[in-house]
Amino acid sequence: MTAQDSATGTGSIAVSSGTLLAALGVVAFSLTFPSTVWGLESFGPWSLVAVRSALAATIAGTFLLALRVPLPDRRHWASLATVAAGVVVGFPLLTTLALQTSTSSHAAVVVGLLPLTTAAFAALRTGRRPSRTFWAAALAGAAVVIAFTVQQSGGALHIGDLYLFGALLVCAAGYTEGGRLARLMPGWQVIGWALILCLPPAVAGSAVALAYEPVHLGVRGVIGLVWVAAGSTFFGLYVWYRGMAGIGITRASQLQLAQPLLTLVWSVLLLGEELSPAAPLAAVAVLVCIAVTQRSRT
Repeated sequence: MTAQDSATGTGSIAVSSGTLLAALGVVAFSLTFPSTVWGLESFGPWSLVAVRSALAATIAGTFLLALRVPLPDRRHWASLATVAAGVVVGFPLLTTLALQTSTSSHAAVVVGLLPLTTAAFAALRTGRRPSRTFWAAALAGAAVVIAFTVQQSGGALHIGDLYLFGALLVCAAGYTEGGRLARLMPGWQVIGWALILCLPPAVAGSAVALAYEPVHLGVRGVIGLVWVAAGSTFFGLYVWYRGMAGIGITRASQLQLAQPLLTLVWSVLLLGEELSPAAPLAAVAVLVCIAVTQRSRT
């Protein structure tokens, strides 16, 4: 075997490994909403989010200490705070509040717009100018989600829908800043340090929320909490960033197209939800719009 063959084989293994890791991240993310619904069976929304953040930060801190990862440069802490506010606190809190009144399948369709929202934020943050095709597809996807939301809500937006749209904005801002930082340090360290930033307020918030919100421990509630903390927040983001580093943002984004549809499946299997005919149709329409944007960013 020649050196070129050896290099090709090594590259193929790296791509396969990256694809597997990114796919695992998508599966982990797709379980977030059903797991949150389970967690709400045992905890109040504020308790669930605070304890979730504290547990995830503890796991991240253990990894960072074990691997002796040095502290980020001082100039990066403001960006890490943006990631923490959007991805670690804002998105989990707003979606958890939304899931008190919205179904998991409904939330999956609305939040399926996240890749488009993130791309729009990235364009504004970096000063790049995507093509007209990109913006047309992005606006079409937004129109589909808004029409779906209004139709499912009986002609008017409910408070849960407003929470979901807010979650889209704060998470897109966090993802955009995290993507920028991931060019300067390993992506998993970005989310790791963002979690560490949230540890003190998460511990304090847990103490306050648990004192005021009733806790009714049950098997599903505990499993839901553990998964959103260790599975979605830490493991999912860890393998997602590692996989994205191996296969590139474009390929990883294409894998993420399956996330809303997977969440619809979990919503039926784990929660027993009945899907309206509009839910899978809207999810597929958003998927098509995202696929178009992935091919026409510049």
